[in-house]
Amino acid sequence: MNNQNVKETVLKILDDHQIGTLATVEGNKPYSRYMTFFHDELTLYTATNIQTHKVKDIETNPHVHILIGYTFDGTGDEYIEIEGEASIHQEEDMKKRLWNDHLKPWFEGPEDPNYTVLKITPIEIRLKNTRDAKVHHLDLKK
Repeated sequence: MNNQNVKETVLKILDDHQIGTLATVEGNKPYSRYMTFFHDELTLYTATNIQTHKVKDIETNPHVHILIGYTFDGTGDEYIEIEGEASIHQEEDMKKRLWNDHLKPWFEGPEDPNYTVLKITPIEIRLKNTRDAKVHHLDLKK
């Protein structure tokens, strides 16, 4: 599978799956939780409360790991692993861009001071569980 095919598959998985796990480092140990992700090309975004442990983890160590795409339908369920760097954003334009009605149970609106956006910039993306049984690395420099 060439790099363009890998990228197309990765983007399709990101289009088709919003729920994944986000792992941060807390006290030199990994800590994972399910999150809802949105993407702009290969950059991922997720909403969270500024007072959560994950925000504190990212302030200490921005390296994160994401799993997304596996649907448990059997063999051939492609999924991706993303190693990335997370950054915390409170800018009004970014909060408004990510805001949707599904966030209403947790936040009063895009102006809520506890509402924040995590931006995950990928360092490495691996496409796994493919039909050819190979792990495909997406070259992010192309």
